Amino acid sequence: MLVALLTGTFMAQFDFFVVNVAAPSIRLDLGATEAELELVVGGYAFAYAGALVLGGRLGDLFGHRRLFTIGMLAFAVTSALCGLAQGPVQLVIARLTQGLAAALMLPQVLALISARSSGHGRARAMAWYGVAGGVGSIAGQVLGGLLVTANVAGLGWRLIFLINVPVGIIGAIAAQRILPGKVVAQGPRPKLDPLGAFGLAAGLGLLLVPLSVGRAAAWPLWAWLSMAASVPVLAATLKWQQLLHKRGGQPILELSLFRAASFRSGILSNMAFMLYFASYMFVLALLLQVALELSPFEAGLVFVPAGVTFSVSALLAPRLAARYGNSALFAGCLTAAAGLVALAVIAGRGGANTSVAAIILVTAIISFGNGFILPSLIGAALRDVPPQHAGAAAGALTTTQQFASAAGVASVGTIYFAAAEHGAGMGMAWAGSVDALLVLAVAAAVGYGVLDHRRSVTAAA
Repeated sequence: MLVALLTGTFMAQFDFFVVNVAAPSIRLDLGATEAELELVVGGYAFAYAGALVLGGRLGDLFGHRRLFTIGMLAFAVTSALCGLAQGPVQLVIARLTQGLAAALMLPQVLALISARSSGHGRARAMAWYGVAGGVGSIAGQVLGGLLVTANVAGLGWRLIFLINVPVGIIGAIAAQRILPGKVVAQGPRPKLDPLGAFGLAAGLGLLLVPLSVGRAAAWPLWAWLSMAASVPVLAATLKWQQLLHKRGGQPILELSLFRAASFRSGILSNMAFMLYFASYMFVLALLLQVALELSPFEAGLVFVPAGVTFSVSALLAPRLAARYGNSALFAGCLTAAAGLVALAVIAGRGGANTSVAAIILVTAIISFGNGFILPSLIGAALRDVPPQHAGAAAGALTTTQQFASAAGVASVGTIYFAAAEHGAGMGMAWAGSVDALLVLAVAAAVGYGVLDHRRSVTAAA
């Protein structure tokens, strides 16, 4: 079951990062403008984030296996549309639909893990979930660069999308045969909230579109107006959710989830972590390719040792957390923060002459800390969620992560570019320092007992 689920996790993360590597080839081949290229990269992200909560609720309503299978097949079809696109507009539309397909697929992964496992089994599953996401992110850099460079059958960048087609079809068949059927849970039957779903998607879209493309467009007026408009839209949606809840309905945002301190603190801690992680990956790629002039494939190879250390620590985390409780997660935070400070110092001093070997060593240390953090935070957030709301909770959590990722790239990326006027190394120094503070914020939450991680591992045992 876990292998089938994590295939979807890997695919969703792979396609989130792989387009960054292929962007120059796409621009040259399709004659895309900079704005169109930004939409190819960012369109997947904000369509994905805007529909995640709805995808999770649909899983609660119609069954997580069914929605995972439909989502994986839809991902294969939309990937084919991406690979066959003959112009930039076609590719943007295909990427938007690909993001919607991912939003159907991914919430079911966390929902099934949460509903079908407990105790140490759930902790191990969350660890493997973290490994799949981390490896998918790095594979997007490494394998994507290799596929584009190899230019198999003259397909070039198209192969990064077309490779999803057989994987998606095989994965969907395996999921239908292996995954458990619908959970029959006590309590009221989940219902759809179309108005709430539309309001949430519209509000997030108004916020995420300018966050995704505003920086490249030099923050035009429409970007600020769009972000400002998102506030009343999201406020009105929340008001509707509260009203629907009082009337005895079932809002798209399951407000009862936020009564649990574990879910509230888990959401906030995941947000802080993803603000750091997405921006860290973004600015590090810029440092490697701009300051050190590595090719996209060479830059991707720098991340390989980091992928190994992340996987090792993520798999060790459940055992150490069961034995040492919050101390293991706290140690992971301090390790990542120390590595970020070291990276800031090395890049700030070295600039264009920074040693690649030193960067590889430091990023491996940072990822070793990350492996203790991310799966643990996800498990802590979902530990008290009832099975009938597993999809809604997974959708809300993943939406928060995607929003934080976009916000992190926009905010910390702005800091990077401002400081990079004095050299890319100085940009990395400032961005790395801010990222270290974000990791320390997670550490503070752990240190003050906001997250009782020992309970997240053992509560359901």
